[in-house]
Amino acid sequence: MRIAFIGDIVGRPGREMIKEHLKKLREKYFIDFVIANYENASHGFGVTKKNADELLSYGIDCLTGGNHTWDKKEIIEYFDTKPVLRPHNMPSQAEGSGLKIFEISGEKLAVLNIMGHFAMPMCDNPFTVAQETVAKLHEDGIKNIFIDFHSEATAEKRSMFMLLKGKVCGIVGTHTHIGTDDLDIEDGTMYLTDIGLTGCYDSIIGMDAQNVLKHQLTGVKQHYDIPKKCKKIMQMVLFDIEKEKTKQAFKIKIFDNADETITQKI
Repeated sequence: MRIAFIGDIVGRPGREMIKEHLKKLREKYFIDFVIANYENASHGFGVTKKNADELLSYGIDCLTGGNHTWDKKEIIEYFDTKPVLRPHNMPSQAEGSGLKIFEISGEKLAVLNIMGHFAMPMCDNPFTVAQETVAKLHEDGIKNIFIDFHSEATAEKRSMFMLLKGKVCGIVGTHTHIGTDDLDIEDGTMYLTDIGLTGCYDSIIGMDAQNVLKHQLTGVKQHYDIPKKCKKIMQMVLFDIEKEKTKQAFKIKIFDNADETITQKI
């Protein structure tokens, strides 16, 4: 079973990269299932129903969220009707779920969306929630498990890996929009601290630099905008699961209309 995970899709430029490249990549690399983080997909903040439908139509099978999940309240309606997740460790009164189970060629795959503590909205302990959820999945006979850990702190992400390695097939960090080069497999668990954004890369985490710099220089909060024109990037990691363990993985970057580049392979 070959799974692909795509980093935080930021605005129209990110959606355009998915439209242009994903279906070709699915065919070229024989990808069975695609997961992508949507939380910045609509103007950089959350996702609308229209844009969620758009991304699903391009070949994404499951959408994961994060701290901007509720910025577009209309998406709440999709939590029960579409393969759209929100962080699983939100208080239990919050709508939706951060866990969905899919069947792929006769095998079950659990996708779990967890949000970190540092610099994030109020949520339950990510480590105890993840640990308890994974244990319950194992009790139910499901061991093909992937976690999108949406977290600011690299130490939190690494801690999640050390807590759950050998118990899940993959843990990939999102949120910082800056890709890391620590792709690894230990005890059958693929790990990457952050996959990086899909959107404008000649920017500041996908946003137009002018207002971000004004904020940095003055301390006065500005409205962040997606650049109308930019150089675009798409970042994804592919990993192969066999007998409930990840056997190999590689990270792909694509810049605008250029051919893809495999930047890491293990």
